[in-house]
Amino acid sequence: MDLQGRAVPSVDRLRVLLMLFHTMAQIMAEQEVENLSGLSTNPEKDIFVVRENGTTCLMAEFAAKFIVPYDVWASNYVDLITEQADIALTRGAEVKGRCGHSESELQVFWVDRAYALKMLFVKESHNTSKGTEATWRLSKVQFVYDSSEKTHFKDAVSAGKHTANSHHLSALVTPAGKSYECQAQQTISLASSDPQKMVTMILSAVHIQPFDIISDFVFSEEHKCPVDEREQLEETLPLILGLILGLVIVVTLVIYHVHHKMTANQVQIPRDRSQYKHMG
Repeated sequence: MDLQGRAVPSVDRLRVLLMLFHTMAQIMAEQEVENLSGLSTNPEKDIFVVRENGTTCLMAEFAAKFIVPYDVWASNYVDLITEQADIALTRGAEVKGRCGHSESELQVFWVDRAYALKMLFVKESHNTSKGTEATWRLSKVQFVYDSSEKTHFKDAVSAGKHTANSHHLSALVTPAGKSYECQAQQTISLASSDPQKMVTMILSAVHIQPFDIISDFVFSEEHKCPVDEREQLEETLPLILGLILGLVIVVTLVIYHVHHKMTANQVQIPRDRSQYKHMG
């Protein structure tokens, strides 16, 4: 009996130690979040950083705006009219986030939590003809908004909290180990819990990396979106054509100059035979 009595406290002590170890591990892996939007020269762009164990694990720079339709009463108080609220993600927003090996998340709250944005990123591996290739993508967007908030909504019918979600989203697809960059505007449609309403999310000036950040506060090599690459080609193509045209003109002038000089140095043979007697 004494042995059993001694064994019970030992087991309890072991459980306590395991719980303490688990708690300490959670504290050590605690994640920090920072809003560095004040460092951006673009007043519409926000900068968010998630850090784990003192190391950056997620970085996101972007400007975001949400176009939200909502109903108001017409002047006859019988019919409904659809209005539109333009809600921009403002500076000074509260930010949360978490990092994982294959799944990372960014959450942003603003205007006293009247608005909340959640972005979920996943990293996946695919078998291709070249072998196994890993990519990451934006797999889900959720936008929560309060139509009773008076700054953007004016006398909304059935005012209150609504949630808008993406559906089968696969956006910002990027090779693993790289960051995604796109200056052009991109739109994502979100289905709202407000009946028959679709919210439009507009992203621009995007630079995001939710996985595999090597250097603290530094993005890895950029993977540019097709729109940016096309615009860059359209900008550089006239310059390239201008350089080629200039080179052709220079080469033509050089050939003309050399030909003219060689022709001038040759002895001119008179076509009129009567002029031969004056030669020599």
